[in-house]
Amino acid sequence: MDAIDKRLLALLQEDATLTVAELSERIGISSTPVWKRVKRLEEAGIIRGRVALLDPREIGLNLTGFVLIRTSDHSEKWLKAFNAVVAEIPEIIEVYRMAGDVDYLLKVVAPNMQGYDTIYKRLIKGIELSDVSASFAMEKVKATTALPLEYAE
Repeated sequence: MDAIDKRLLALLQEDATLTVAELSERIGISSTPVWKRVKRLEEAGIIRGRVALLDPREIGLNLTGFVLIRTSDHSEKWLKAFNAVVAEIPEIIEVYRMAGDVDYLLKVVAPNMQGYDTIYKRLIKGIELSDVSASFAMEKVKATTALPLEYAE
């Protein structure tokens, strides 16, 4: 990955709606090489997709929670069941398997605390958990989808 690829990725992370012509103009190379680079980055899996980022509050999702889960069952069967349960709850927008005291961290969005309680009940109905606790965001201090590119090779 060269400096042009990194510049291209930085621009696309800022605004994925930029046309090849606009990218070409901003980078300073012709359209065909820009198009080829974008296609190569997509085929390599570096560009996984292009999406519209929505404001959760503007669509009624006023509560963001971080759910900490511990389980006493670490079997493959349990993991498959857990993955199936969280996949079926659209309000769970991120799931991480963790190292340390907590087994899983979930990011959840809901309209309010009552909405979160409904999500919680769906979760515990679908899978056995040893411990579940949650913390809720009062303010979003920083949020970005742009990844730092200085590590890209």
